[in-house]
Amino acid sequence: MSDEQNEKIRVLVCADFSDEIMDELRAISDRLHIEKRHPEVPTPAYQDIDILYTIWHFPEPDQAPNLRWIQLHYAGMENIADRPIGRVESVQITSCSGIHAVPITEYCIGMMLAWEYRLPEMLKNKEKSHWPKNPYSQFIPQTLRGQTLGIVGYGSIARELARVADQMGMRVLATKRDLRTLTEENAYREADTGDPDAEIPDRLYPAEALGAMVTECDFVVVTVPLTSATHHLIDESILNKMRRDAVLINIARGGVVDEAALIKALQERKIAGAALDVFEEEPLPKESPLWGLDNVIITPHVAGNNTRYHQRAAAVFGENLRRYLENQPLINRLDRNRGY
Repeated sequence: MSDEQNEKIRVLVCADFSDEIMDELRAISDRLHIEKRHPEVPTPAYQDIDILYTIWHFPEPDQAPNLRWIQLHYAGMENIADRPIGRVESVQITSCSGIHAVPITEYCIGMMLAWEYRLPEMLKNKEKSHWPKNPYSQFIPQTLRGQTLGIVGYGSIARELARVADQMGMRVLATKRDLRTLTEENAYREADTGDPDAEIPDRLYPAEALGAMVTECDFVVVTVPLTSATHHLIDESILNKMRRDAVLINIARGGVVDEAALIKALQERKIAGAALDVFEEEPLPKESPLWGLDNVIITPHVAGNNTRYHQRAAAVFGENLRRYLENQPLINRLDRNRGY
Protein backbone atom coordinates (compact mmCIF):
# COMPACT_ATOMS: atom_id res chain seq x y z
CA MET A 1 0.00 0.00 0.00
CA SER A 2 1.36 3.45 -0.96
CA ASP A 3 2.12 6.21 1.53
CA GLU A 4 -0.74 8.20 0.02
CA GLN A 5 -3.18 5.38 0.75
CA ASN A 6 -1.94 5.20 4.34
CA GLU A 7 -2.06 8.94 4.92
CA LYS A 8 -4.61 10.15 7.46
CA ILE A 9 -7.44 12.36 6.21
CA ARG A 10 -8.44 14.96 8.78
CA VAL A 11 -12.16 15.71 8.94
CA LEU A 12 -13.85 18.41 11.02
CA VAL A 13 -17.59 18.06 11.71
CA CYS A 14 -19.27 21.29 12.79
CA ALA A 15 -22.71 19.88 13.50
CA ASP A 16 -24.42 18.32 16.49
CA PHE A 17 -24.20 14.73 15.25
CA SER A 18 -24.85 12.05 17.86
CA ASP A 19 -22.08 9.77 19.09
CA GLU A 20 -23.74 6.96 17.14
CA ILE A 21 -23.55 8.91 13.88
CA MET A 22 -19.94 9.91 14.57
CA ASP A 23 -19.01 6.27 15.18
CA GLU A 24 -20.67 5.25 11.91
CA LEU A 25 -18.68 7.87 10.01
CA ARG A 26 -15.39 6.86 11.66
CA ALA A 27 -16.09 3.21 10.81
CA ILE A 28 -15.99 4.00 7.10
CA SER A 29 -12.18 3.90 7.06
CA ASP A 30 -9.20 3.85 9.38
CA ARG A 31 -7.73 6.63 7.27
CA LEU A 32 -10.35 9.09 8.53
CA HIS A 33 -9.48 11.14 11.59
CA ILE A 34 -12.84 12.75 12.42
CA GLU A 35 -13.25 15.41 15.08
CA LYS A 36 -16.49 17.16 16.09
CA ARG A 37 -16.64 20.79 17.19
CA HIS A 38 -20.08 22.19 18.04
CA PRO A 39 -21.43 24.76 18.67
CA GLU A 40 -18.19 26.75 18.91
CA VAL A 41 -15.29 26.20 16.51
CA PRO A 42 -11.94 27.73 17.46
CA THR A 43 -9.97 29.04 14.50
CA PRO A 44 -6.99 26.65 15.04
CA ALA A 45 -9.34 23.71 14.48
CA TYR A 46 -9.33 24.45 10.75
CA GLN A 47 -5.57 24.55 10.34
CA ASP A 48 -4.81 20.96 9.28
CA ILE A 49 -8.18 19.70 8.03
CA ASP A 50 -8.77 18.20 4.60
CA ILE A 51 -12.56 17.99 4.85
CA LEU A 52 -15.13 20.23 6.55
CA TYR A 53 -18.72 19.27 7.34
CA THR A 54 -20.54 22.42 8.36
CA ILE A 55 -23.80 24.22 8.96
CA TRP A 56 -22.72 27.85 9.35
CA HIS A 57 -19.03 27.80 10.29
CA PHE A 58 -16.70 28.72 7.43
CA PRO A 59 -12.98 29.49 7.68
CA GLU A 60 -11.11 32.09 5.71
CA PRO A 61 -8.87 30.51 3.04
CA ASP A 62 -5.67 31.17 5.01
CA GLN A 63 -7.18 29.53 8.11
CA ALA A 64 -7.61 26.19 6.29
CA PRO A 65 -4.69 25.89 3.85
CA ASN A 66 -5.13 22.11 3.41
CA LEU A 67 -8.89 22.16 2.88
CA ARG A 68 -10.01 20.22 -0.18
CA TRP A 69 -13.73 19.67 0.33
CA ILE A 70 -16.67 21.27 2.17
CA GLN A 71 -19.83 19.22 2.74
CA LEU A 72 -22.81 21.42 3.61
CA HIS A 73 -25.52 20.32 6.05
CA TYR A 74 -28.28 21.70 3.84
CA ALA A 75 -29.26 21.91 0.17
CA GLY A 76 -28.94 25.60 -0.69
CA MET A 77 -25.59 26.77 -2.08
CA GLU A 78 -26.19 30.52 -2.06
CA ASN A 79 -24.58 31.04 1.37
CA ILE A 80 -21.24 29.51 0.34
CA ALA A 81 -20.84 30.48 -3.30
CA ASP A 82 -19.89 34.10 -2.52
CA ARG A 83 -17.71 33.46 0.54
CA PRO A 84 -13.94 33.67 0.02
CA ILE A 85 -13.52 29.98 0.85
CA GLY A 86 -16.30 29.15 -1.62
CA ARG A 87 -14.39 30.82 -4.42
CA VAL A 88 -11.25 28.71 -3.93
CA GLU A 89 -11.29 26.50 -7.03
CA SER A 90 -9.32 23.70 -5.38
CA VAL A 91 -12.04 23.27 -2.73
CA GLN A 92 -14.93 21.05 -3.78
CA ILE A 93 -18.33 21.95 -2.31
CA THR A 94 -21.19 19.51 -1.93
CA SER A 95 -24.66 19.77 -0.44
CA CYS A 96 -27.23 17.54 1.23
CA SER A 97 -29.63 17.95 -1.67
CA GLY A 98 -31.95 14.97 -1.91
CA ILE A 99 -32.61 14.42 1.78
CA HIS A 100 -35.38 17.02 1.77
CA ALA A 101 -37.39 15.42 -1.03
CA VAL A 102 -39.66 13.30 1.15
CA PRO A 103 -40.47 15.78 3.97
CA ILE A 104 -40.93 18.73 1.61
CA THR A 105 -43.13 16.67 -0.68
CA GLU A 106 -45.31 15.80 2.32
CA TYR A 107 -45.37 19.49 3.28
CA CYS A 108 -46.52 20.50 -0.21
CA ILE A 109 -49.22 17.86 -0.31
CA GLY A 110 -50.26 18.97 3.19
CA MET A 111 -50.51 22.60 2.07
CA MET A 112 -52.61 21.65 -0.95
CA LEU A 113 -54.95 19.60 1.23
CA ALA A 114 -55.06 22.36 3.87
CA TRP A 115 -56.09 24.80 1.15
CA GLU A 116 -58.77 22.58 -0.37
CA TYR A 117 -60.23 21.61 3.01
CA ARG A 118 -59.94 25.17 4.36
CA LEU A 119 -58.01 24.00 7.37
CA PRO A 120 -57.05 27.52 8.58
CA GLU A 121 -60.74 28.48 8.58
CA MET A 122 -61.64 25.33 10.50
CA LEU A 123 -59.00 26.11 13.13
CA LYS A 124 -60.37 29.64 13.52
CA ASN A 125 -63.85 28.17 14.08
CA LYS A 126 -62.43 25.87 16.73
CA GLU A 127 -60.78 28.77 18.55
CA LYS A 128 -64.19 30.50 18.71
CA SER A 129 -66.14 27.29 19.49
CA HIS A 130 -68.12 28.10 16.37
CA TRP A 131 -70.14 25.55 14.39
CA PRO A 132 -71.01 27.10 11.00
CA LYS A 133 -74.66 27.27 9.99
CA ASN A 134 -74.09 25.72 6.58
CA PRO A 135 -70.94 23.58 6.84
CA TYR A 136 -71.74 21.53 3.75
CA SER A 137 -71.85 24.62 1.56
CA GLN A 138 -69.00 26.40 3.34
CA PHE A 139 -66.55 23.50 3.22
CA ILE A 140 -66.67 21.97 -0.24
CA PRO A 141 -63.20 20.72 -1.20
CA GLN A 142 -62.16 19.95 -4.71
CA THR A 143 -60.19 16.73 -4.54
CA LEU A 144 -56.57 16.91 -5.60
CA ARG A 145 -57.23 14.07 -8.00
CA GLY A 146 -57.75 15.59 -11.43
CA GLN A 147 -56.13 18.92 -10.61
CA THR A 148 -53.00 20.20 -12.35
CA LEU A 149 -49.77 20.72 -10.45
CA GLY A 150 -47.05 22.85 -12.00
CA ILE A 151 -43.54 22.53 -10.57
CA VAL A 152 -40.96 25.23 -11.17
CA GLY A 153 -37.66 23.38 -11.51
CA TYR A 154 -37.27 19.61 -11.72
CA GLY A 155 -34.65 18.61 -9.16
CA SER A 156 -34.81 16.05 -6.38
CA ILE A 157 -37.68 17.64 -4.43
CA ALA A 158 -39.72 18.23 -7.56
CA ARG A 159 -39.27 14.65 -8.74
CA GLU A 160 -40.52 13.16 -5.48
CA LEU A 161 -43.42 15.62 -5.39
CA ALA A 162 -44.27 14.63 -8.96
CA ARG A 163 -44.20 10.93 -8.04
CA VAL A 164 -46.57 11.36 -5.10
CA ALA A 165 -48.88 13.78 -6.91
CA ASP A 166 -49.08 11.40 -9.85
CA GLN A 167 -50.03 8.55 -7.51
CA MET A 168 -52.79 10.77 -6.12
CA GLY A 169 -54.18 11.27 -9.61
CA MET A 170 -52.91 14.78 -10.26
CA ARG A 171 -51.71 15.96 -13.65
CA VAL A 172 -48.09 17.08 -13.38
CA LEU A 173 -46.31 19.74 -15.43
CA ALA A 174 -42.79 21.03 -14.77
CA THR A 175 -40.12 23.41 -16.01
CA LYS A 176 -36.54 22.27 -16.40
CA ARG A 177 -33.45 24.34 -17.14
CA ASP A 178 -31.85 21.79 -19.49
CA LEU A 179 -34.24 19.55 -21.39
CA ARG A 180 -31.39 17.77 -23.12
CA THR A 181 -30.49 15.91 -19.90
CA LEU A 182 -33.48 14.33 -18.19
CA THR A 183 -31.64 12.20 -15.63
CA GLU A 184 -29.96 13.61 -12.53
CA GLU A 185 -26.25 12.86 -12.55
CA ASN A 186 -24.19 12.73 -9.36
CA ALA A 187 -27.28 13.57 -7.29
CA TYR A 188 -28.36 11.89 -4.06
CA ARG A 189 -31.70 10.08 -4.07
CA GLU A 190 -33.23 8.00 -1.30
CA ALA A 191 -34.39 4.54 -2.30
CA ASP A 192 -37.80 4.22 -3.95
CA THR A 193 -38.27 7.96 -4.34
CA GLY A 194 -38.41 10.43 -7.17
CA ASP A 195 -38.62 10.26 -10.91
CA PRO A 196 -35.03 9.57 -12.01
CA ASP A 197 -35.75 9.56 -15.75
CA ALA A 198 -38.29 12.42 -15.74
CA GLU A 199 -41.08 10.17 -17.03
CA ILE A 200 -43.96 11.48 -14.89
CA PRO A 201 -44.73 15.02 -16.12
CA ASP A 202 -47.31 15.27 -18.87
CA ARG A 203 -45.10 17.98 -20.26
CA LEU A 204 -41.69 19.43 -19.48
CA TYR A 205 -41.27 23.11 -20.32
CA PRO A 206 -38.01 24.98 -20.85
CA ALA A 207 -37.36 27.55 -18.14
CA GLU A 208 -38.26 30.43 -20.44
CA ALA A 209 -41.75 28.94 -20.97
CA LEU A 210 -42.73 29.24 -17.30
CA GLY A 211 -45.41 31.78 -18.17
CA ALA A 212 -47.08 29.32 -20.52
CA MET A 213 -47.04 26.54 -17.92
CA VAL A 214 -48.63 28.48 -15.08
CA THR A 215 -51.71 29.30 -17.16
CA GLU A 216 -52.72 25.63 -16.87
CA CYS A 217 -52.07 25.06 -13.17
CA ASP A 218 -54.27 24.81 -10.08
CA PHE A 219 -51.17 24.75 -7.87
CA VAL A 220 -47.71 26.11 -8.69
CA VAL A 221 -44.86 24.87 -6.48
CA VAL A 222 -41.51 26.68 -6.59
CA THR A 223 -38.48 24.40 -6.07
CA VAL A 224 -35.62 26.08 -7.98
CA PRO A 225 -32.40 27.13 -6.19
CA LEU A 226 -31.74 30.83 -5.66
CA THR A 227 -29.18 32.12 -8.16
CA SER A 228 -28.71 35.32 -10.09
CA ALA A 229 -30.78 33.72 -12.87
CA THR A 230 -33.71 32.78 -10.59
CA HIS A 231 -33.86 35.92 -8.41
CA HIS A 232 -37.46 37.19 -8.65
CA LEU A 233 -38.22 34.50 -11.22
CA ILE A 234 -41.82 34.58 -9.99
CA ASP A 235 -42.50 38.22 -10.74
CA GLU A 236 -45.57 40.30 -11.54
CA SER A 237 -45.73 39.05 -15.12
CA ILE A 238 -45.78 35.40 -14.03
CA LEU A 239 -48.30 36.06 -11.26
CA ASN A 240 -50.56 37.83 -13.75
CA LYS A 241 -50.49 34.76 -15.98
CA MET A 242 -51.58 32.43 -13.17
CA ARG A 243 -55.24 31.58 -12.93
CA ARG A 244 -57.35 33.50 -10.42
CA ASP A 245 -58.19 30.23 -8.64
CA ALA A 246 -54.57 29.08 -8.51
CA VAL A 247 -52.38 28.76 -5.39
CA LEU A 248 -48.63 29.41 -5.19
CA ILE A 249 -46.47 27.30 -2.85
CA ASN A 250 -42.87 28.40 -2.23
CA ILE A 251 -40.47 26.00 -0.49
CA ALA A 252 -37.36 27.15 -2.39
CA ARG A 253 -35.92 30.49 -1.26
CA GLY A 254 -37.72 33.74 -0.61
CA GLY A 255 -35.69 35.62 -3.19
CA VAL A 256 -37.04 33.48 -6.03
CA VAL A 257 -40.39 35.25 -5.61
CA ASP A 258 -40.86 39.01 -5.93
CA GLU A 259 -42.54 39.41 -2.56
CA ALA A 260 -43.96 42.86 -3.23
CA ALA A 261 -45.55 41.64 -6.46
CA LEU A 262 -46.92 38.57 -4.67
CA ILE A 263 -48.47 40.67 -1.90
CA LYS A 264 -50.17 42.84 -4.51
CA ALA A 265 -51.48 39.79 -6.40
CA LEU A 266 -52.85 38.29 -3.17
CA GLN A 267 -54.44 41.56 -2.02
CA GLU A 268 -56.10 42.09 -5.38
CA ARG A 269 -57.12 38.40 -5.61
CA LYS A 270 -55.29 37.98 -8.89
CA ILE A 271 -54.41 34.54 -7.53
CA ALA A 272 -56.45 32.62 -4.97
CA GLY A 273 -53.76 32.19 -2.33
CA ALA A 274 -50.30 31.12 -1.29
CA ALA A 275 -48.54 28.79 1.13
CA LEU A 276 -45.14 30.22 1.99
CA ASP A 277 -42.31 28.61 3.94
CA VAL A 278 -39.57 31.02 2.83
CA PHE A 279 -39.33 34.79 2.57
CA GLU A 280 -37.04 37.51 1.25
CA GLU A 281 -36.32 38.52 4.85
CA GLU A 282 -36.34 35.93 7.62
CA PRO A 283 -37.77 35.98 10.20
CA LEU A 284 -40.68 37.55 8.34
CA PRO A 285 -41.01 41.10 9.77
CA LYS A 286 -44.06 41.73 11.93
CA GLU A 287 -45.03 44.64 9.69
CA SER A 288 -45.21 42.45 6.57
CA PRO A 289 -48.69 42.59 4.98
CA LEU A 290 -48.49 38.82 4.48
CA TRP A 291 -49.37 38.25 8.13
CA GLY A 292 -52.75 39.91 7.72
CA LEU A 293 -53.87 38.22 4.51
CA ASP A 294 -56.55 35.57 4.95
CA ASN A 295 -55.51 33.79 1.75
CA VAL A 296 -51.96 33.00 2.91
CA ILE A 297 -50.57 30.12 4.98
CA ILE A 298 -47.26 31.05 6.61
CA THR A 299 -44.74 28.59 8.04
CA PRO A 300 -41.27 29.52 9.45
CA HIS A 301 -38.89 27.83 6.98
CA VAL A 302 -39.48 24.35 8.38
CA ALA A 303 -40.71 22.39 5.35
CA GLY A 304 -37.52 20.33 5.08
CA ASN A 305 -37.11 19.67 8.77
CA ASN A 306 -37.80 16.25 10.27
CA THR A 307 -36.83 14.04 13.19
CA ARG A 308 -34.29 12.11 11.08
CA TYR A 309 -32.55 15.09 9.47
CA HIS A 310 -29.14 14.36 10.99
CA GLN A 311 -29.28 10.69 9.97
CA ARG A 312 -30.31 11.60 6.43
CA ALA A 313 -27.57 14.23 6.16
CA ALA A 314 -24.96 11.85 7.53
CA ALA A 315 -25.95 9.27 4.91
CA VAL A 316 -25.04 11.75 2.15
CA PHE A 317 -21.78 12.63 3.90
CA GLY A 318 -20.93 8.96 4.38
CA GLU A 319 -21.50 8.20 0.71
CA ASN A 320 -19.30 11.12 -0.27
CA LEU A 321 -16.56 10.09 2.18
CA ARG A 322 -16.42 6.68 0.52
CA ARG A 323 -16.23 8.32 -2.88
CA TYR A 324 -13.50 10.68 -1.71
CA LEU A 325 -11.43 7.76 -0.40
CA GLU A 326 -11.82 5.97 -3.73
CA ASN A 327 -11.12 9.08 -5.83
CA GLN A 328 -14.62 8.88 -7.29
CA PRO A 329 -16.76 11.94 -8.24
CA LEU A 330 -18.64 13.36 -5.27
CA ILE A 331 -22.43 13.65 -5.38
CA ASN A 332 -24.29 16.96 -5.10
CA ARG A 333 -21.27 18.98 -6.22
CA LEU A 334 -21.53 22.75 -6.65
CA ASP A 335 -21.30 23.84 -10.26
CA ARG A 336 -19.77 27.29 -9.87
CA ASN A 337 -20.97 28.34 -13.33
CA ARG A 338 -24.60 27.60 -12.45
CA GLY A 339 -24.37 28.66 -8.80
CA TYR A 340 -25.81 25.39 -7.43
